[in-house]
Amino acid sequence: MKLMRRGAAAWTGALKDGRGTISTQSGALHEYPYGFASRFDGVAGSNPEELLAAAHAACFTMALSLVLGEAGLTADRMNTDAVVTLEQTADGFAITSSVLKLEATIPNLDEQTFAELANAAKSNCPVSKLFATTITLDAKLV
Repeated sequence: MKLMRRGAAAWTGALKDGRGTISTQSGALHEYPYGFASRFDGVAGSNPEELLAAAHAACFTMALSLVLGEAGLTADRMNTDAVVTLEQTADGFAITSSVLKLEATIPNLDEQTFAELANAAKSNCPVSKLFATTITLDAKLV
Protein backbone atom coordinates (compact mmCIF):
# COMPACT_ATOMS: atom_id res chain seq x y z
CA MET A 1 0.00 0.00 0.00
CA LYS A 2 1.26 3.45 -0.89
CA LEU A 3 -0.61 6.55 0.26
CA MET A 4 0.25 10.04 -0.85
CA ARG A 5 -1.05 13.18 0.83
CA ARG A 6 -0.53 16.73 -0.32
CA GLY A 7 0.11 19.97 1.48
CA ALA A 8 0.95 23.27 -0.14
CA ALA A 9 2.40 26.62 0.81
CA ALA A 10 2.44 29.96 -0.96
CA TRP A 11 4.65 32.92 -0.07
CA THR A 12 5.00 36.53 -1.13
CA GLY A 13 7.61 39.05 -0.03
CA ALA A 14 10.85 38.88 1.90
CA LEU A 15 11.43 36.63 4.91
CA LYS A 16 10.62 38.96 7.80
CA ASP A 17 7.83 41.02 6.25
CA GLY A 18 6.52 38.43 3.80
CA ARG A 19 3.30 36.51 4.15
CA GLY A 20 2.40 32.95 3.40
CA THR A 21 -0.51 30.56 3.39
CA ILE A 22 -0.72 26.84 4.06
CA SER A 23 -3.29 24.50 2.50
CA THR A 24 -3.94 20.79 2.94
CA GLN A 25 -5.42 18.29 0.53
CA SER A 26 -8.31 17.57 2.89
CA GLY A 27 -9.23 21.24 3.13
CA ALA A 28 -8.70 21.25 6.91
CA LEU A 29 -6.37 24.16 6.20
CA HIS A 30 -7.16 26.35 3.22
CA GLU A 31 -4.87 29.28 2.65
CA TYR A 32 -4.27 29.51 6.40
CA PRO A 33 -1.80 32.31 7.19
CA TYR A 34 1.76 31.79 8.34
CA GLY A 35 4.85 33.91 8.38
CA PHE A 36 8.00 34.93 10.17
CA ALA A 37 6.07 36.64 12.99
CA SER A 38 3.83 33.61 13.63
CA ARG A 39 6.89 31.36 13.62
CA PHE A 40 9.28 33.40 15.74
CA ASP A 41 7.36 36.22 17.44
CA GLY A 42 4.18 34.54 18.70
CA VAL A 43 1.86 36.44 16.35
CA ALA A 44 -1.41 34.71 15.35
CA GLY A 45 -1.08 32.29 12.46
CA SER A 46 0.49 28.92 11.98
CA ASN A 47 4.02 27.66 11.46
CA PRO A 48 5.68 24.46 10.26
CA GLU A 49 6.70 23.36 13.76
CA GLU A 50 3.17 23.39 15.19
CA LEU A 51 1.96 21.46 12.15
CA LEU A 52 4.70 18.88 12.71
CA ALA A 53 3.78 18.70 16.41
CA ALA A 54 0.12 18.09 15.58
CA ALA A 55 1.07 15.47 13.00
CA HIS A 56 3.39 13.71 15.46
CA ALA A 57 0.76 13.69 18.23
CA ALA A 58 -1.90 12.33 15.86
CA CYS A 59 0.36 9.70 14.31
CA PHE A 60 1.67 8.46 17.66
CA THR A 61 -1.83 8.24 19.14
CA MET A 62 -3.07 6.23 16.15
CA ALA A 63 -0.01 3.98 16.35
CA LEU A 64 -0.72 3.34 20.02
CA SER A 65 -4.32 2.49 19.20
CA LEU A 66 -2.99 -0.11 16.75
CA VAL A 67 -0.54 -1.56 19.27
CA LEU A 68 -3.25 -1.71 21.94
CA GLY A 69 -5.61 -3.48 19.54
CA GLU A 70 -2.93 -6.06 18.74
CA ALA A 71 -2.69 -6.69 22.52
CA GLY A 72 -6.47 -7.09 22.78
CA LEU A 73 -6.93 -3.71 24.49
CA THR A 74 -8.93 -0.57 23.72
CA ALA A 75 -8.36 2.84 25.27
CA ASP A 76 -11.24 4.69 26.84
CA ARG A 77 -9.35 7.93 26.19
CA MET A 78 -5.93 9.04 24.97
CA ASN A 79 -4.73 12.65 24.86
CA THR A 80 -1.32 13.38 23.39
CA ASP A 81 0.47 16.72 23.31
CA ALA A 82 3.61 17.16 21.24
CA VAL A 83 6.16 19.94 21.51
CA VAL A 84 8.56 20.34 18.59
CA THR A 85 11.63 22.48 19.32
CA LEU A 86 13.19 24.68 16.66
CA GLU A 87 16.49 26.24 17.62
CA GLN A 88 19.46 27.91 16.06
CA THR A 89 22.49 25.65 15.76
CA ALA A 90 25.95 26.16 14.29
CA ASP A 91 24.55 25.02 10.92
CA GLY A 92 21.44 27.25 11.01
CA PHE A 93 18.01 26.44 12.38
CA ALA A 94 17.12 22.83 13.15
CA ILE A 95 14.33 20.87 14.76
CA THR A 96 16.18 19.41 17.71
CA SER A 97 13.50 17.45 19.54
CA SER A 98 9.92 16.32 19.70
CA VAL A 99 8.47 15.63 23.14
CA LEU A 100 5.30 13.58 23.33
CA LYS A 101 3.19 13.74 26.48
CA LEU A 102 0.42 11.16 26.73
CA GLU A 103 -2.34 10.69 29.26
CA ALA A 104 -4.42 7.60 28.68
CA THR A 105 -7.22 5.69 30.34
CA ILE A 106 -6.97 2.05 29.30
CA PRO A 107 -8.86 -0.60 31.28
CA ASN A 108 -7.05 -3.79 32.34
CA LEU A 109 -3.55 -2.47 31.68
CA ASP A 110 -0.65 -2.36 34.12
CA GLU A 111 2.02 0.38 34.14
CA GLN A 112 4.86 -1.80 32.82
CA THR A 113 2.90 -3.14 29.86
CA PHE A 114 1.55 0.36 29.18
CA ALA A 115 5.09 1.77 29.02
CA GLU A 116 6.21 -1.04 26.68
CA LEU A 117 3.25 -0.55 24.34
CA ALA A 118 3.60 3.25 24.34
CA ASN A 119 7.30 3.02 23.52
CA ALA A 120 6.61 0.53 20.73
CA ALA A 121 4.10 2.99 19.27
CA LYS A 122 6.61 5.86 19.58
CA SER A 123 9.25 3.87 17.71
CA ASN A 124 6.91 2.63 14.98
CA CYS A 125 4.88 5.78 14.32
CA PRO A 126 5.72 6.87 10.74
CA VAL A 127 6.17 10.50 11.83
CA SER A 128 8.60 9.39 14.55
CA LYS A 129 10.57 7.59 11.85
CA LEU A 130 10.62 10.79 9.80
CA PHE A 131 12.29 12.85 12.49
CA ALA A 132 16.07 12.51 12.69
CA THR A 133 15.99 13.96 16.20
CA THR A 134 15.59 12.94 19.82
CA ILE A 135 12.01 11.99 20.54
CA THR A 136 10.99 11.59 24.16
CA LEU A 137 7.77 10.26 25.60
CA ASP A 138 6.13 10.99 28.94
CA ALA A 139 3.26 8.48 29.17
CA LYS A 140 0.85 8.43 32.09
CA LEU A 141 -1.83 5.83 32.66
CA VAL A 142 -4.77 7.48 34.44
